[in-house]
Amino acid sequence: MIVSHNITEIEYKDILFEKRPCLDNSGNPIEGLYNAWIILDNPGQFNSYTTQAVKEVILAFREASNDRSVVAIVFTAVGDKAFCTGGNTKEYAEYYAGNPQEYKQYMRLFCDMVSGILMSDKPVINRVNGMRIGGGQEIGMACDFSIAQDLARFGQAGPKHGSAPDGGSTDFLHLYVGVELAMYSCTVCDPWSAHEASRYGLVSEIVPALKVNGEFIPNPMVYTNKWLNEKGNIIYGTPKTGEDKAQAKELLKSGEVDLSLLDDAVEKMCTKLLYLMPNCLSKTINSIRKKKLEHWDKNKESNREWLALNMMTEGKAGFRAFNDGPHENREADFIKLRQLLAEGRGWDDDMQKAISPVQD
Repeated sequence: MIVSHNITEIEYKDILFEKRPCLDNSGNPIEGLYNAWIILDNPGQFNSYTTQAVKEVILAFREASNDRSVVAIVFTAVGDKAFCTGGNTKEYAEYYAGNPQEYKQYMRLFCDMVSGILMSDKPVINRVNGMRIGGGQEIGMACDFSIAQDLARFGQAGPKHGSAPDGGSTDFLHLYVGVELAMYSCTVCDPWSAHEASRYGLVSEIVPALKVNGEFIPNPMVYTNKWLNEKGNIIYGTPKTGEDKAQAKELLKSGEVDLSLLDDAVEKMCTKLLYLMPNCLSKTINSIRKKKLEHWDKNKESNREWLALNMMTEGKAGFRAFNDGPHENREADFIKLRQLLAEGRGWDDDMQKAISPVQD
């Protein structure tokens, strides 16, 4: 009798869990061997994860890791707009804001999710089907490989919306891109294009996703046909401006998004992993993961404590502003906040109201 090492059996509701046959070098399915696909399924909210989804992701990674027939894990999401934009801001604003003891317990689940990815017994590929922002960036970086469609964007959102990127980005990002770029991304929160992410070493591969007149073309919204501008600055992968941007928008509208090249690239990566000694592969991956785990394990508990307490002040203000504010203004009034703090004002209800984009 073969013993099951799963903690519990579960029916997944907020995510999808699929086992897809491994393919050999000729593209033929192999009997008895699979890749486990763990799929976030909240496209209406850009695949942000709810508390329930986090619990299911933890168990899904455990199930895939324990499954003797699984060769690799593919972590992705439904649709072509977003892999994940982090925690569900509606849930944050309506339940966790002002409720630090509850958010602390939620962050225990989040930390367990990240740790579960980092300690999986199978290699993990992040199939980046769309933007990877905030907590989505963090769970994506916890994976071993990232393959992205080139319309995707990568970045942080924490300081813009009342948080700090302490769910992994302050631990992992500098290992990919260096301290200077990590500092800029984690603080200023300007997103990177997929081409920039590739140039910085954040992803293993990018593939075109836009089809125009039946042919794949690179992301038209960024410069891919030249390396430098007139001043000698690198502009490859940076957003187009002016007339170039206007023309790119029209080209984008004329095309359709097709993720077939992304799926092909992910399957090819899974097949490459198939043709390796499994225990040697696992040992190699775990040795490299240690670099992430060294930072993660040192910081996750103190970060969890701080993020919970922050839900009484800037977190409360920021997430409620994002959730309740009008579409064109979903940020707290940063200048007013700094002025009030300069006056020595405390974080009371009047402070929250004064900096909210929702005014009576």
